Amino acid sequence: MNKTLTAASLALAFGAAMTVASAPVAAADMADKEKCYGVAMKGKNDCKAGAGTTCAGTSKMDHQGNAWSLVPKGTCEKTMSKTSPTGHGQLAEFKEKKA
Repeated sequence: MNKTLTAASLALAFGAAMTVASAPVAAADMADKEKCYGVAMKGKNDCKAGAGTTCAGTSKMDHQGNAWSLVPKGTCEKTMSKTSPTGHGQLAEFKEKKA
């Protein structure tokens, strides 16, 4: 029992250390990215996509105006979106135009 408890404690400590160690990398990756609305394909959004959805992969249609994907900073408003009023991704949610 004591060996099992020790192994479990070691595994837990190692997992926590790896999580803490990877946090700065994740933050650095996020610094070079921005949320871009209207560019995700159906079921390919990065997180919450408005009412009735929860998180990643829950967008109901291509180029959904309230679904976002992370893109390299500065590229969002250059990325095509068939439903956006401007024809490009947006930095904020929008109401889709009719195609």
